[in-house]
Amino acid sequence: MTGLLAGKRAIVTGGGRGLGREICATFARHGARVAFTYTKSEEGARRLCEEIAAAGGEARAFRASVLDAGATRAALRAVEEAWGGVDVLVNNAGVSQNLPLALLEEQDFDHVLDLNLKGAYLTAREVLRSMIRKKRGVVLNIGSLAGVRMIDAPIHYCASKAGLKGMTEAMAKEVARHGIRVLCLAPGLLEDGVGRNLPEHRLADYLKHNALGRVGTLREVAELAAFLVSDRNGYMTGATVLADGGV
Repeated sequence: MTGLLAGKRAIVTGGGRGLGREICATFARHGARVAFTYTKSEEGARRLCEEIAAAGGEARAFRASVLDAGATRAALRAVEEAWGGVDVLVNNAGVSQNLPLALLEEQDFDHVLDLNLKGAYLTAREVLRSMIRKKRGVVLNIGSLAGVRMIDAPIHYCASKAGLKGMTEAMAKEVARHGIRVLCLAPGLLEDGVGRNLPEHRLADYLKHNALGRVGTLREVAELAAFLVSDRNGYMTGATVLADGGV
């Protein structure tokens, strides 16, 4: 453990797999106690908690959808009772669909916007109430290159991530007076997640325009997330940080 996040108490949504899982493991490695939500694999959540514990950390898992405000509230209450509060929220839970506009149904659009944007709002609303009372905290929203640049990506996914960027800026301005920072981390294509479902020609086009000529790793983005929410980064708020290999 490095101590970068020593004493911090973090909640990560969608922490059971992919980038969320790596963020949980990385935060724990840097000294934070980590709680995370998941919706699918109870076995995977249990394994992550065991791995963190085996490395000397502490983790708690909660089955909860980000669209279920009651479940989120219950998880937050359990964390506050166990650890006395929350210092960091990472809004990571999200979804994408590789659908062209002509095949995009209204329910598809609503599904992605709800999970990626409304879910982040609902979770932040609950956690910020606690942070405001304590006059401290950091919220990190996991955005995407697709919400910042004009690239070939599904419109509902782009819209949700662009909305997350805007919400980050507005939220940062509103809660700064309470000693709370809000940031957005926007990765490009990674080794796991959205990139796994891309057609070969779209992946090749991305790599062609990528200065480093490769996709990113989950570990690289998780390490950046740890720094962003740490006290060493205390003078940054409202910003969207790109980690895209130079597109």
